[in-house]
Amino acid sequence: MRDMQGSIAKNSLVGSPELVQDWLVTGKSKELSELSTSKSVHESSLISLSTGDGRGDGSSQVVYDYLHDESGREIREEEFPEVKVDFQETFLGHTNPITRCCFSASGNNIASASVDGTVRIWTYDSSTSPSRNATIYCGAEIMSLDWECKSDRLLLIGTAGGGIKAWNVDAKRVVCDLSSTEAFPSVMDIKCSPVEPIFVSASVSGRPSLGYIDNLGLASLTVWNMRTWKAMTVLPLGEDPPAITSLCFNHNGKILAASATDGMIHMFDMSAGLQITGWPAHDSPISSLLFGSDETSIYSLGSDGKVFEWSLQNQGKVLWSVNSSRSHDDDKAELLRYGMALDARGKRLLITSPSVRAPIYQVRSRSSGMRTLPHTASITTVDWHPTLPIFLTGSSDHSVRVTSIL
Repeated sequence: MRDMQGSIAKNSLVGSPELVQDWLVTGKSKELSELSTSKSVHESSLISLSTGDGRGDGSSQVVYDYLHDESGREIREEEFPEVKVDFQETFLGHTNPITRCCFSASGNNIASASVDGTVRIWTYDSSTSPSRNATIYCGAEIMSLDWECKSDRLLLIGTAGGGIKAWNVDAKRVVCDLSSTEAFPSVMDIKCSPVEPIFVSASVSGRPSLGYIDNLGLASLTVWNMRTWKAMTVLPLGEDPPAITSLCFNHNGKILAASATDGMIHMFDMSAGLQITGWPAHDSPISSLLFGSDETSIYSLGSDGKVFEWSLQNQGKVLWSVNSSRSHDDDKAELLRYGMALDARGKRLLITSPSVRAPIYQVRSRSSGMRTLPHTASITTVDWHPTLPIFLTGSSDHSVRVTSIL
């Protein structure tokens, strides 16, 4: 990676989706052809609504892809069939609501975190050695977890108290204990580059608690070197930027996407340390953001439960969307920090839920979705295994479940 300590252009915002696409895709013509084919089939069955809601210039098309049965009646989430389970394991090592859970790069290990500031590393597979199992005490609510992308060796932990810890699972110890600045004391998200020995932290000036994203304040994005464990640069967000809630890298680590509480999606060129494009995506704070499996699109999940899949070739165009909040009427739900995860094939989207079951949507399909088996309280965090049809659900009932589906 080039030295990022050079000058950073303030308020840099270059509306260039073509540049984003050049960085994102290898085998560009093949992937564009595949996208065009799938898009033309999909659009024939969608209802497109022009919006004048202040999103972009008012000319973008927003597509609401509701699911219907054969008679045309809308199918709601609570009517989805249960997943067909191969096996399910429940982890009961936590004593407080779960805030985060994620598979390691290989899928052999799981990290889960709780409101009480503990992180546990464990395995669901009896054939995997439990030698890396551990409990890490962080002293503040865990806001973010991310495994090193090339191995299962390091786990990064960000807390509401401003701490960033790096846990070495082989040595079973914290190898680095960093702190964000006093001006930005809470670490909302952490993401490791899939290629370079760096990670990015999204810190905020407010004090989030119990999974809510109101009153987060302003944002700061810092790039850290994982060899020296020192800050390299701060990415430009402009003056008084709204809080950043979620980060994701593309496959080669050249592009970082970030979502904000003002509904914006930002894209950064990591080599230059500059923002290259961005667009208003939601009328509510964005809770979660992730690239599609072929990286020709990016998914955003609003705190109102609405999901949009955005084209990266045609910026501002929605390829698919669904409203995951229609099955509940909780007034506080729009303040919750929802999460989502795509399966290894990029076909199924699992979303957290204020109810005891979480919906799994078939992406760009009009077929019925699925529901997870019930916890006894709301589902607060989710993840998919990197290669297998296995997913994680963490709940405010203190449990984490590993579910393998048929």
